Amino acid sequence: MFKKLKEECGVFGIYSKHSYENLAGIISAGLSSLQHRGEESCGIAINKDGIFSYHKDLGLVSKVFPEHVLEELPQGKMGIGHVRYSTTGEARKANAQPMVIRHKKGNLAIAHNGNILNAYELRQELEEKGAIFTTTSDTEVISYIIVQERLKTKSIEEAIENAMKRFKGSYALVIMTSKKLIAVRDPQGFRPLCIGKNEDEFVFASESCALDLVGSEFVRDVNPGEIVVVTNNEMQSIQTNISDKRGLCSFEYIYFARPDSIIDGISVHKFREDAGRMLARQKPVDADIVAGVPDSGLDAALGFSKESGIHYDMVFTKSKYIGRTFIQNSQGERQRLVGMKLNPIKTVVKGKKIVLIDDSIVRGTTITRIITRLREAGAKEVHLRIAAPAFVDVCYFGTDIDDKERLIAYNKSVEEIRKEIGADSLEYLSLDSLKEITKDCNVKGLCTGCFTGKYPIPVPGEIQKDRFEAIKL
Repeated sequence: MFKKLKEECGVFGIYSKHSYENLAGIISAGLSSLQHRGEESCGIAINKDGIFSYHKDLGLVSKVFPEHVLEELPQGKMGIGHVRYSTTGEARKANAQPMVIRHKKGNLAIAHNGNILNAYELRQELEEKGAIFTTTSDTEVISYIIVQERLKTKSIEEAIENAMKRFKGSYALVIMTSKKLIAVRDPQGFRPLCIGKNEDEFVFASESCALDLVGSEFVRDVNPGEIVVVTNNEMQSIQTNISDKRGLCSFEYIYFARPDSIIDGISVHKFREDAGRMLARQKPVDADIVAGVPDSGLDAALGFSKESGIHYDMVFTKSKYIGRTFIQNSQGERQRLVGMKLNPIKTVVKGKKIVLIDDSIVRGTTITRIITRLREAGAKEVHLRIAAPAFVDVCYFGTDIDDKERLIAYNKSVEEIRKEIGADSLEYLSLDSLKEITKDCNVKGLCTGCFTGKYPIPVPGEIQKDRFEAIKL
């Protein structure tokens, strides 16, 4: 199976009128609200009068930033943070972000969410000119290109504008210089990035839930192709890289983002609830109860229940102390953790016909075990409804799916999958329904390549996830 199956990263940045003694603590809080986007490593960089101090390591935010570490970071007016899952480069401390660069024209710190498709070619080009790399992350390539452009331009904004023309792929960036905090989103808007503000500060974050946690009011999303610059307590917008081809990752709504976030004008919770309603209309079933697979299927299950009139109930209790099973490296380990993580409530399940709602099926390993557990607990029937179309192709833009041959829906029909996972029936949300949910909102286009094999921009013939790993560091 997949060596690794991971997802996104989260970025956060803050610019304040006043110096905070606990600025690192505020950033840490913001990162904690984005922890679901990356559990591999995290980091914080603080700008105090143009001098950058930073700390980063492998592990969760709570582990990497205990109280004494936060207290050791200096006070300041500006800082950025990052939580990481690796889609390019191994899980090693050197690859943790933010990436802090010291160059001829000053200091630069970068936090990146996304995947640069032409990073390998750009890195080769840079190495031919003598560049030396210390990580295996495409974020270091981004840093080099921006610095290279900065040496030829009058401002960091102009350097970023030029650099964007050289990048192909997905990127939501928060960039810090000695005097400026900058947010950048790729021209297709593959990855989310939003702006918050209160009387004293500006905040950038991957999701609006992070703004809520630090007491910042949501202003708007960074537009695809936009550069937003905050300096001297004022915000400036540069929109010279806008594209007509849009492609927000549909899985941001389906799975990645928190339900309490709003992305490009759409409530994530409402999107998932509407997906459940659509499923109930299109793929009805006679059952006693509707239930969601915690946590990603709960909102859609609620929508299915409201639309169908079938009673909504909990059929699992979930341990909060077991990590996400789909990123475990072995099938045996995944199956063992599923059993530890989700435990059926037998008094609810026994003798019942259950409509079970989940966000997707990737390998089929996890859902097979979940259905088995329900039957062991006495479920009479289990009808599975998936709140997304079938996952049949690879992702090039930040979700670590790099071999469609390993996707269960690529190799098997719906009926074959139903038999393999042990469900009484199996139905997916249609692609048209997915688009219907977003038609009246700000989203001008979704990337549905993992469902269709058609992407908003040209993609390479294959994914080279570990394309830098053969290079000896």
